[in-house]
Amino acid sequence: MAWFLLARAFIVAAVAYSAVLLQPLPFGIVANVGFAVVLAALVVAFESQLRESPPTRLIGALIGAIVGLGLARGVEASLFWTNPNDARIEFLHSFLLIVLPYLGLVVGGKNGEWLEPSRLVAMFRTQPAERHYKILDTSVIIDGRIADVCDTGFVDGALVIPQFVLRELQLVADSSDSMKRNRGRRGLDILQKIQKMNGIEVIISDLDFPEVREVDLKLIELARTLQGKIVTNDFNLNKVAQLRGVSVLNVNELANALKPVVLPGELMKVFILKEGKEYNQGVAYLDDGTMVVVDNARKMISKTIDIVVTSVLQTTAGKMIFGRYIESGMAQASAAPPAPVATQERTLKPAPAVPVAVSPQQA
Repeated sequence: MAWFLLARAFIVAAVAYSAVLLQPLPFGIVANVGFAVVLAALVVAFESQLRESPPTRLIGALIGAIVGLGLARGVEASLFWTNPNDARIEFLHSFLLIVLPYLGLVVGGKNGEWLEPSRLVAMFRTQPAERHYKILDTSVIIDGRIADVCDTGFVDGALVIPQFVLRELQLVADSSDSMKRNRGRRGLDILQKIQKMNGIEVIISDLDFPEVREVDLKLIELARTLQGKIVTNDFNLNKVAQLRGVSVLNVNELANALKPVVLPGELMKVFILKEGKEYNQGVAYLDDGTMVVVDNARKMISKTIDIVVTSVLQTTAGKMIFGRYIESGMAQASAAPPAPVATQERTLKPAPAVPVAVSPQQA
């Protein structure tokens, strides 16, 4: 740092000494020394700004200025047929000599990063296809449905499993609680199943962020670094990632989107599993886990009944269906089609009289 100060002092002294010898201003030695010191200070300030600029931008600015100067000289040479003593032509030459190098300087400095060696080499290489990374979190691995989604072929790109997620899975698998232990082992089995699938690329990432302690925040930072998407079914992680500008693929949202559409008025067969919260309600579940709340079905627990859908409620946690129990008599009455008018008229006509033979003894 000391030699920088020494070099700047030398520049100021040299410019001041040249001003004393040459005296460009007709105002005495003091005025010339002051003018030289101001010019030297501007040069030093400009030099301090240049030190913070990347070398590629400086080279780009230099190349741009040289190209602009060459263009200005080329335009000046092309106007040889004009009168060089014309003030307009002189002004045009001066204008081009100032403007074109300036434009080259600015444009070259702005696009100087294209002179970086990595970009120069990439210009002569065939660009590989862009990779799409899907980063799995602990909850979606333990859930297991991601394996079925991968098996169908709807997931493209590479699946990334961070090392810190594997460590968390291992801690869960080694837990003293039997339920947690089973969940952790299930997650490890799901990862092995995904690795054995054909056409699925699985990457174990060693990227870690020691300054970040929470696993969810590490996942967000990893997604930013890889420019990928987080695959999860954690509602809180979903919201935090969206607030931080990271894309999320929620397995629960996918499952809700694939549930069959049920409209009010449709008939369904459900198995009443338990009693509902409200009076005389029964609760049933569809095969995809959708809850069905049935009115007037409390007495039909552990039975399969016919219901009519009254409304459908979509929530962030999933879909809920509300229905009403149809009794067998009412169902038959509603299911029986009305008889045609002509048939009813025929049944109302009296039957024709049939002659009966009577014996003489009976008479």
